[in-house]
Parts: sequence; C-alpha cells; structure tokens
Amino acid sequence: MITLISGTSRIGSNSLKVAQTYQVLLKEANVQCRLLDLSSHNVTVKNDAFVAMESEFLIPAEKFIFILPEYNGSFPGIVKLMIDNSAVSTCWHHKKALLTGVSTGRAGNLRGMEHFTGSLMHMKMTVHPNRLPLSMVDKLMNDNNLIGDEGTLTAIRQQLADFLSY
Repeated sequence: MITLISGTSRIGSNSLKVAQTYQVLLKEANVQCRLLDLSSHNVTVKNDAFVAMESEFLIPAEKFIFILPEYNGSFPGIVKLMIDNSAVSTCWHHKKALLTGVSTGRAGNLRGMEHFTGSLMHMKMTVHPNRLPLSMVDKLMNDNNLIGDEGTLTAIRQQLADFLSY
C-alpha cells in the first residue's frame, strides 16, 4: 500500500491539490493509495487520535509519496513533528519514499527535498532518485484544482511509473 502525504497543515494548500492529482493518477493506474492530509490531523501531539492515524496511514504503508511545499528554504516543520511523534522503526524503517517539491517560485523546493532526503535516509528509508520539483505550481492548476498542465502531468506519470516498479 502507498500512503500519499500532503506535507503541510495549511488548509486549501497547493500541496493538497498536487497530492489529489497524484491520487487521481494512481487510481487511473489501478494502484491503491491513501491520502494523509496533514491539515486534517493533529500530528503535534502523540495522543489516541495520532496513534489511530499512525495505524491507518503510516504503519501499513510499504511506500510513501511526500508532497513537500517550500517553507523558508526547506520542508514544513509539521512533517518533522509527525515523524518525531511516530514510532520511527515501525512506521519508516526499510520503506521507500518518493518526493515531489512544490513552490510558487522557481526552484520547486529543491533544497527542501535535499534536506528531507537526509532525514529519510537517517531513518533507514530508501529515497527514489526521481525527485520532482514543481515550480510556479499555482499556474499549473486547472478549474478543478488539479494539475492541468500536460507537460507536468507527463513528468508525474513517468515519476510514478518509475516508483511503482522500484
């Protein structure tokens, strides 16, 4: 099973829209995935609700797709809090990750994906080399709040195909 993580707690974020695009593309490829929207879960405290979220989304996943917005040249602290509150060896060790960076600027969160890659590798995860930076993401959306740009969709489909066979 794949867990798709929208890596921000901001409501209505571009990251969630990108994650929903990935969800649609995975469904089209007949791949089962679950979307973990961090704006819908309190991951700052390890309580019963957190443990339930961990049991539903993190522990059963074999692969993760992280959609990471650029926050001050890195990735959002809410993602780090989620990881820090989780049972690291059960949730993350020896699993695979795919990273997509999101920004309204030019770099598509390249630096944040690099920072996050180091953290994931420290947790004994394998990070797929096709990390996709999506720049000016607000200009890639269609009227349904999904990515509509054909070139970007082609790049995402190729990234997903590589990851699914990984």
